[in-house]
Amino acid sequence: MPGSKTAAHECVSDEALSHLKTYKYSSVDKSLISRYILKHYWNGFVELLPLWLAPNMVTLLGFLFILGNVALLEIFVPDLVGPGPSWLYYSFAFGLWMYSTMDNVDGKQARRTGTSSGLGELFDHGIDSLNCTLGSLLETAAMGYGPTRTGAFTALIPCLPMVFSTWETYHTHTLYLGYFNGPTEGLILACTIMLLSGYYGPAIWSTPLVTHFPSFETYLGDTTFRDLWVPILIISFLVAHLPACVVNVARARRAHNLPLAPLFLEWTPMVIFVVATTAWLGSPYSNLLKSNHLVLFCLTMSLVFGRMTTKIILAHLTRQPFPYWTVMLAPLIGGAVLVNHPYVPLPGKTWGPVSAEVEMWYLRGYFVFAAIVYANWAVLVISSICRYLGINCLTIPSKPPASEKFGNSRVKANGVSNGLPISKGRKD
Repeated sequence: MPGSKTAAHECVSDEALSHLKTYKYSSVDKSLISRYILKHYWNGFVELLPLWLAPNMVTLLGFLFILGNVALLEIFVPDLVGPGPSWLYYSFAFGLWMYSTMDNVDGKQARRTGTSSGLGELFDHGIDSLNCTLGSLLETAAMGYGPTRTGAFTALIPCLPMVFSTWETYHTHTLYLGYFNGPTEGLILACTIMLLSGYYGPAIWSTPLVTHFPSFETYLGDTTFRDLWVPILIISFLVAHLPACVVNVARARRAHNLPLAPLFLEWTPMVIFVVATTAWLGSPYSNLLKSNHLVLFCLTMSLVFGRMTTKIILAHLTRQPFPYWTVMLAPLIGGAVLVNHPYVPLPGKTWGPVSAEVEMWYLRGYFVFAAIVYANWAVLVISSICRYLGINCLTIPSKPPASEKFGNSRVKANGVSNGLPISKGRKD
């Protein structure tokens, strides 16, 4: 059992967890593909899952497809350029698709088994946060962008829409997905890119576009898809995603006669994350990209960003104040300062830029630190919630003896099954 101060700080005190019993998941998905095509696929797929398979295990199995492909990436295209064997890129696409499938049917599995809870949403979106950099790292390798600034940008940019959607949900209490959104259309686009890389090879994304569209030679010149890739991602985020998040939060605040401006201070952790990451990888004194350590950096950032976002989700579920800080950001700031110290006025400094070896060992230490902190925190939160609600995380409790069924049926009539709200707390 955590101490009272720790429990309060991590939003797992009994007072905070009491809100999980009344929590109800709310979402709006305007994607036409989801509503009219994929919905039927998901409904059919979930019927293939055995009823003894816990919803959170479904989520975890989906994430294992991503981790497995990251391992294959390290074996067959460690330089993230390749080209690797065609089947590898097909594996990337299949793994990402299966991750998405499991991510969309875990809620349906929860309803089939009567095991819905607030923990389901926390586990689901927590895994999504971890996957932000790892799934996109596969895309970096599939496009052959390697350990470059473009490759790093491709791997890390999904963190932005994820965190702002989480911020939006914290204040509106509803997850909004637009007509074109990352979890559906964005994922289909990523899978398509991987499939094309498997067929044509990753070099297709760095080949002049005029090769494929000769009639537009006057306009295209030597432009490649790679030249357009970063602007496309930035514009998509700034035009299609961020404004919608702000507008939805503004409406929610206006409905309760509350000001919007103070909420922009809650962007501070993400601003620190973006600035420190950019300063570290973008520094001319940094050797991480030159020495091909983007995979380890992304694994570390997966844990850092995962905790940042999941803390917001937990605060939302338990109706606690917005979390502004995580200790896991401190080494990130330290890394940015470490490689940029020639630009930082430090009294009495006599040492020059750090060596590639020192920077590498710093990153390794950061990864170990992040893994320990994240694992300890995850165990604390999950065990506290399971203990409070009387549930299991990755397994479904066996059915109660016949003598207990009558009593449970009376509880279920009041909207609770096995200590859990029915059909609440996880997306469908």
